[in-house]
Amino acid sequence: MHYDAVVIGAGLAGLTAASLLAKRGLHVAVIEKAQTPGGSCGIFKRHGAIFDQGSAMLFGFGEHGFNAHRFVFNCLEEPIDVIRHELLYTVNFKGHRIRFWPDIQKFADELSQVFPAEKENIHRFYREMETIYRHVMVEHPNYNTPDETDPAGALKSLARHPLSYLRFLSFLNLSAGKLLKHYFSDPEIFKFFTKLTSTYCYATVDEAPAILAAVMFVDNHVGGSYYPAGSTVYLPGKLEKVIEEQGGDVLYGREATRIFFEDGKPAGVVTDKGERIHAEEIIYSGTVWNLYGKLIAPEHVKPERIQWVSSQQPTYPSVMLYALVDRAVIPEDTQPVEMLVGNPDHIDESEVTAYIPSIDDLTLCGEDEHVVTAIGPTFEQWTNLDDAAYREKKQKEQQRLIEVLERRFPGFGRHVRFAQMATPRTIERYCLKNGGAVAGPKQMLGQHMFKRLHTRTQWSTLFCCGESTVMGTGTPTVTTSAISAANAVLKKRGLSPFVYRPDMKNHVRLLTPPVMEADIYADAAQETRQMMRLASACQYCEHPRCCDGTELDIPGVMRRAAVGNIMGARKALAGAPGAELLQACEDRCVEKRRIGRPVQILQIVRSLTEVEG
Repeated sequence: MHYDAVVIGAGLAGLTAASLLAKRGLHVAVIEKAQTPGGSCGIFKRHGAIFDQGSAMLFGFGEHGFNAHRFVFNCLEEPIDVIRHELLYTVNFKGHRIRFWPDIQKFADELSQVFPAEKENIHRFYREMETIYRHVMVEHPNYNTPDETDPAGALKSLARHPLSYLRFLSFLNLSAGKLLKHYFSDPEIFKFFTKLTSTYCYATVDEAPAILAAVMFVDNHVGGSYYPAGSTVYLPGKLEKVIEEQGGDVLYGREATRIFFEDGKPAGVVTDKGERIHAEEIIYSGTVWNLYGKLIAPEHVKPERIQWVSSQQPTYPSVMLYALVDRAVIPEDTQPVEMLVGNPDHIDESEVTAYIPSIDDLTLCGEDEHVVTAIGPTFEQWTNLDDAAYREKKQKEQQRLIEVLERRFPGFGRHVRFAQMATPRTIERYCLKNGGAVAGPKQMLGQHMFKRLHTRTQWSTLFCCGESTVMGTGTPTVTTSAISAANAVLKKRGLSPFVYRPDMKNHVRLLTPPVMEADIYADAAQETRQMMRLASACQYCEHPRCCDGTELDIPGVMRRAAVGNIMGARKALAGAPGAELLQACEDRCVEKRRIGRPVQILQIVRSLTEVEG
């Protein structure tokens, strides 16, 4: 197999890079170990409810600010529906529920009620940070990473607001803590900001670079907080749709085991299936440790580079609780994202963020239910455990997280209908994140910005994107890294890069919560929407009984059809399976046993041949 470009990893960064290259006409393949796209920005289903595997608080879709997701979908000319949350989130801190309003001054008023002695300083801090942010990030959008930014363009921007730019650049090697000391003196407010940086970039204010913190503290207010209508299946699903519509391939169930070299340069990828896939360009979207510790043989790397890789400090490992609960246990004033600060003085296992997207999106579960995903750090030892010890520790961790949620939602444990845990071992198994470190290398002074993986490597045929690179953690940042990687490939090949234009047509539709099924993709043709609705009933089983004894990938077909990827769904069918075979698949559907009604596989496949796409 030979491609213009091969992308390793179908997480958000890899899919974004691949979709942009495919849009420019390159023949692209994406190699992915899992059977579904998205990585930590994907879903699974249990008991008919949809759970986000990881990323459930998304920024970057706003009309202004650091809106990399909006830029990408406008470049791809691919419509997507997203829900804008009324509040960004709520932080439960020392008995206070601090609401993060989109309006920065309103939020500053709210924060001043918690720290009244710092009121003037709070307003001054946010006023000055917002001015810098608007001058640097908003007025002249740039979707390249710093290592790929054109110096001439940067000088023009500098000339427009020299004071803001120079001050912003002065934050580069300054800690967030030192920046805050220019404004505040109350030790308690530093504890509050540490909780923010630990959530944003998994670092304390003394570790986090001020240049990142200054953006994070303001960006969410300017740009807003979002959730893909219908669940996060739509975000990677739409990127996959563009790749497949442009003739590209997403090769699931294949793990990249080695990057092979020819004439001293990376020339392709070997998979665990024994396939040797050649490519003129390779984009890697995984962790720095897997790149140099597994995919590139030691003889191709200098010892000092290996030493640098081993010195990269990871973020702490995480655990995640997925729960389906009675709707009544979640109070009416709850926000879709609630940060629960257990210990204001330290980062410990009592620090949990709860995501409840079913508050704003009523399509995710039954009307009397809520889906809850809770994520927090773990400092337990998860390696070298036998099966019995592992299961016991996993059960204890599940109970601990439920007890943490009980403090915010009294009676939570009694109202759990279903619960499942993901440990660091789970996260590494499914997402290839070393040791369960969900955010890769920690965004801390000494290994931030230019001290991380760059877009371009020492080889002209290998490029990088994702959270190990310059931009670091977060969905808008990994998306920006992917834009830079795609643009670097395009520039090398003499093709036009993707750049912002004021007249770009908008393809992002903002929905006001609460959102119901009838609200999602209301502009699509009726036949397409009906097919999407029927296909979304599929449970996307990891081990699908419907496919037993066949070569079909029914979950893959249904998942594509559910997001309107007609061409990809047809391709996944691999031909035209007969009605008898499809009926047999439908008869084995797990939903027939659970609710007495199977997914209408035969009707959906027939629709795929009839609808436009």
